[in-house]
Amino acid sequence: MNIAIGIPAFNEEKSIASIILRLKKKYETIIVCDDGSADLTGSIAKELGAIVITHKKNIGYGAAIRSIFLKSRELEIDILVTFDADGQHRIEDIDSMIKPIQEDKAEIVIGSRFIQNNSEIPKYRKVGIKTITGLTNVATGLNVSDAQSGFRSYNKKVLENINPSDFGMGISTEILIKAKKMNYRIIEIPIVILYEGDTSTHNPISHGTSVILSTMKYVSIERPLLFYGIPGLILFGIGIFFTVWTLQIFSESRQIITNIALIGMGGLILGALFIMTAIILYSTVSVVREKN
Repeated sequence: MNIAIGIPAFNEEKSIASIILRLKKKYETIIVCDDGSADLTGSIAKELGAIVITHKKNIGYGAAIRSIFLKSRELEIDILVTFDADGQHRIEDIDSMIKPIQEDKAEIVIGSRFIQNNSEIPKYRKVGIKTITGLTNVATGLNVSDAQSGFRSYNKKVLENINPSDFGMGISTEILIKAKKMNYRIIEIPIVILYEGDTSTHNPISHGTSVILSTMKYVSIERPLLFYGIPGLILFGIGIFFTVWTLQIFSESRQIITNIALIGMGGLILGALFIMTAIILYSTVSVVREKN
């Protein structure tokens, strides 16, 4: 079975050499995507025998994963394991990540930091990951514990049929949404993350914002009735309440309370717009799916 380890890397010259050297003891094919690094990340990886994809400028984590997917498809890889370049993942966990695919129990395996909770994750990261995972579960209909784990394995079918397009951190959510639509089996196994200081190269605020916006984008496309319809009904209901209140006040005192009337009108208008948007998007998406 042709197994490849895919490593998205940006300015990781301090850790990339030790990771590749340790991986090379067991895995022949190492694919590194140097996402516009300003240091020697790409050169070091190439010298150590890795297949290096070079982005001329930093495009984003999602773009690096996409390039690794495309290269894996080109090389006819049977199992791709995505592995972070910052030294947080344990190489000894890779065997556990690929075993369910080898045994034909899953198409995608996610390494979860929360199943056994062995990882000493900083509290602010844990809260952010849990929030984003909750949104991802809503978007996908899945029930995963760690939707943002970068430690994953994919079988050949996934590599051939899923085309990631998000250039940012929302790529993890996008892949899960597309995999769910294709009825791929997704399972999680426990992993341990090694946090030695702040090794992450991503700003937690920009990271979280990027993922939330990407998740909202995919939810709005995949579940328009949920994303637009429910808020629309709530707004419409508020509009009806305040409109009835306005009419009741007018019938008793012949006065119109401007603030109450405006809330009523605004609720009715916004609610109607949201509901119409939900119906139009749902119809459009349904037509596109039927054609495909």
